[in-house]
Amino acid sequence: MSASKSKTADGPYLEFERPIQELERKISDMKDFSAGENIELSGEIASLEKKLERLRSDIYSGLTRWQRVQISRHPKRPYTLDYINMICADFIELHGDRGFADDKAMVGGFATIDGEQVVVVGQQKGRDTKQKLARNFGMAHPEGYRKARRLFMLADKFGLPIIILIDTPGAFPGIGAEERGQAEAIAKNIQVMFELRVPIVVVIIGEGASGGALGIGIGDQVLMLEHSWYSVISPEGCAAILWRDSAKAPEAAEALKPTAEDLLALGIIDRIIPEPPGGAHNDPEEAAKEVKAEVLTTLRVLKQKPVDRLLAERLEKYRRMGVFEER
Repeated sequence: MSASKSKTADGPYLEFERPIQELERKISDMKDFSAGENIELSGEIASLEKKLERLRSDIYSGLTRWQRVQISRHPKRPYTLDYINMICADFIELHGDRGFADDKAMVGGFATIDGEQVVVVGQQKGRDTKQKLARNFGMAHPEGYRKARRLFMLADKFGLPIIILIDTPGAFPGIGAEERGQAEAIAKNIQVMFELRVPIVVVIIGEGASGGALGIGIGDQVLMLEHSWYSVISPEGCAAILWRDSAKAPEAAEALKPTAEDLLALGIIDRIIPEPPGGAHNDPEEAAKEVKAEVLTTLRVLKQKPVDRLLAERLEKYRRMGVFEER
């Protein structure tokens, strides 16, 4: 079940964004009329733009969990390479797992963020059909996770912090991927990430589904963009299992509680990164500034910790998850 969208010359809109679409179209028509007829309408246009700002704020302040899932999949939402290009300098991408192939669904390499040398890794989706096929819709094969592990170990060797950007509908479930050891590759990554002696900052920028996300998701601090989601299964997958009907994805999303607010309350993530009004797709540069600021602030804190303490706290962080008491 895909997010319901309408499309205009201005780009795609989600179903609940239709009032925004209509007002934006009205503003655009008024600007065209003003320019074409040489009539001064700046006051009216400014009034409508303020109304648009209020409308967008009202809609986005009352989103359901399912609507947040839809936003995380918005086709104009920034992807991993978009964030890397906006917040990193001197990015040098590395390729291949040195065992089978180069998986284009997983990207990574050396980069600099405000003078801080890091290794950055993340899943990459595609924009058009050709890119989506080349990137396999952001679903990595085993060689993608092994490439990520190679980069993690390089970071550890050179003492460089690791920045991870998660955005995937899941690890690729094809027969070939399973034959080449998909589960082993993910499990090995999880083991290795607990042993890395450098700070690890994870940022969930869109979709964080199942083992596909967890395979690069172990970190000292896990941050999450406001309109992203993170869960053991997608709402559609959950609905198909429980009700044999993927159309019940909205109900499944409510039950799964996959949003940033839910996961912060459960102690699964550490902080929520606010998005610009209307979501990251409405102002990618502003979203990138927020991500960059949070990452740098987090790194400064983590770099002050002795390695032994860093490792102990990382392990304890995940041991606490799922522990509860009944009174």
